[in-house]
Amino acid sequence: MTELENRVTELEAKVAFQEDTIETLNDELKVHQSRLATMQHQIKLLAQKISEGKDSNMMPIEQEPPPPHY
Repeated sequence: MTELENRVTELEAKVAFQEDTIETLNDELKVHQSRLATMQHQIKLLAQKISEGKDSNMMPIEQEPPPPHY
Protein backbone atom coordinates (compact mmCIF):
# COMPACT_ATOMS: atom_id res chain seq x y z
CA MET A 1 0.00 0.00 0.00
CA THR A 2 1.09 3.49 -0.59
CA GLU A 3 1.43 6.11 2.09
CA LEU A 4 -1.77 7.80 0.90
CA GLU A 5 -3.76 4.55 1.10
CA ASN A 6 -2.47 3.96 4.64
CA ARG A 7 -3.53 7.44 5.71
CA VAL A 8 -7.00 7.02 4.16
CA THR A 9 -7.44 3.66 5.88
CA GLU A 10 -6.40 5.16 9.21
CA LEU A 11 -8.80 8.07 8.77
CA GLU A 12 -11.65 5.70 7.88
CA ALA A 13 -10.98 3.72 11.06
CA LYS A 14 -10.99 6.89 13.14
CA VAL A 15 -14.27 8.05 11.59
CA ALA A 16 -15.87 4.67 12.25
CA PHE A 17 -14.73 4.80 15.88
CA GLN A 18 -16.02 8.36 16.27
CA GLU A 19 -19.40 7.44 14.79
CA ASP A 20 -19.71 4.57 17.25
CA THR A 21 -18.74 6.82 20.14
CA ILE A 22 -21.25 9.49 19.10
CA GLU A 23 -24.02 6.90 18.84
CA THR A 24 -23.17 5.51 22.28
CA LEU A 25 -23.17 9.00 23.80
CA ASN A 26 -26.45 9.81 22.09
CA ASP A 27 -28.08 6.69 23.52
CA GLU A 28 -26.81 7.56 26.99
CA LEU A 29 -28.09 11.12 26.63
CA LYS A 30 -31.55 9.80 25.74
CA VAL A 31 -31.56 7.69 28.91
CA HIS A 32 -30.53 10.66 31.06
CA GLN A 33 -33.13 12.93 29.47
CA SER A 34 -35.83 10.36 30.20
CA ARG A 35 -34.70 10.05 33.83
CA LEU A 36 -34.60 13.83 34.18
CA ALA A 37 -38.14 14.15 32.81
CA THR A 38 -39.33 11.52 35.29
CA MET A 39 -37.64 13.29 38.20
CA GLN A 40 -39.08 16.65 37.17
CA HIS A 41 -42.55 15.11 37.13
CA GLN A 42 -41.98 13.59 40.57
CA ILE A 43 -40.83 16.94 41.95
CA LYS A 44 -43.96 18.61 40.59
CA LEU A 45 -46.10 15.96 42.28
CA LEU A 46 -44.24 16.42 45.58
CA ALA A 47 -44.59 20.20 45.39
CA GLN A 48 -48.28 19.77 44.72
CA LYS A 49 -48.69 17.46 47.72
CA ILE A 50 -46.79 19.89 49.93
CA SER A 51 -48.97 22.80 48.86
CA GLU A 52 -52.08 20.68 49.41
CA GLY A 53 -50.81 19.89 52.90
CA LYS A 54 -50.43 23.60 53.65
CA ASP A 55 -53.97 24.21 52.41
CA SER A 56 -55.38 21.53 54.69
CA ASN A 57 -53.86 23.21 57.79
CA MET A 58 -51.30 20.49 58.40
CA MET A 59 -48.83 21.22 61.15
CA PRO A 60 -45.59 22.61 59.69
CA ILE A 61 -42.56 20.42 60.19
CA GLU A 62 -40.93 23.03 62.44
CA GLN A 63 -43.86 22.83 64.88
CA GLU A 64 -44.09 19.07 65.09
CA PRO A 65 -43.27 17.70 68.53
CA PRO A 66 -40.07 15.64 68.74
CA PRO A 67 -40.38 11.87 68.61
CA PRO A 68 -40.88 10.10 71.97
CA HIS A 69 -37.31 8.80 72.17
CA TYR A 70 -35.90 12.35 72.55
